[in-house]
Amino acid sequence: MSEHTASTTPATIELFREDAQLRACDARITGIDERGIRLDRSVFYPHGGGQAGDSGELRRADGLVIMIADTRKGETPGEIIHVPVAGQDEALASLRPGDAVTASIDWGRRHCHMRFHTATHLLCALVPHPVDGCSITAGYARLDFHMSEPLDKETLTAGIARLVAGAHAVSHRWISDEELDANPGLVRSMSVQPPRGTGRVRLLEIEGVDLQPCGGTHVANTAQIGAVVVTKIEKKSAMTRRVVLGFAD
Repeated sequence: MSEHTASTTPATIELFREDAQLRACDARITGIDERGIRLDRSVFYPHGGGQAGDSGELRRADGLVIMIADTRKGETPGEIIHVPVAGQDEALASLRPGDAVTASIDWGRRHCHMRFHTATHLLCALVPHPVDGCSITAGYARLDFHMSEPLDKETLTAGIARLVAGAHAVSHRWISDEELDANPGLVRSMSVQPPRGTGRVRLLEIEGVDLQPCGGTHVANTAQIGAVVVTKIEKKSAMTRRVVLGFAD
């Protein structure tokens, strides 16, 4: 990919942080290089916190379409890289910083991420142990718990179903780094620490169920998760129990 980069590339406005239901937005290209395309604002979630990055497309007003295979965080804070599908060199060569595009995510894939990510928070509420590994994809989700006790598939599946049926509201708010430091018990993850440096941390709350720092995308109510089951429980080590989730529908 040829390089066309603006002299100063500002941080991308992360629209998905405030509204995970947004499927598209108007944006302008701020930079293009061998890593991918940067926009001034985006609905694309970049891989992080165990959640896979979004795929989708960027469409210019003249009809040019760039298919996006993945979304990643850049090297500088707030930098989001939209990684194009291979084999689009001619189309990419015609892009320039300043070009207006409509950025649209693959909503079916994202919605699976949202359902699974919210379900992992329910699982955290049912298994009160630290998390030392996480993966959220469109096909499955898994959490690794730092614990030695055995877990039961049927019991956990029934617990998730109960919390889904409870139709608990899901919301987020922001707190300062200092507020988080004063409440270290909010952090459940051993492997992924809440991002710092911006002066604020995003808290995800499932009313009456779970409260912890999380920057991912979620459904607005647990009822929207649908039917999720525990497909596997593995003993990965003496102090690690892996729980894998899948959709039942």
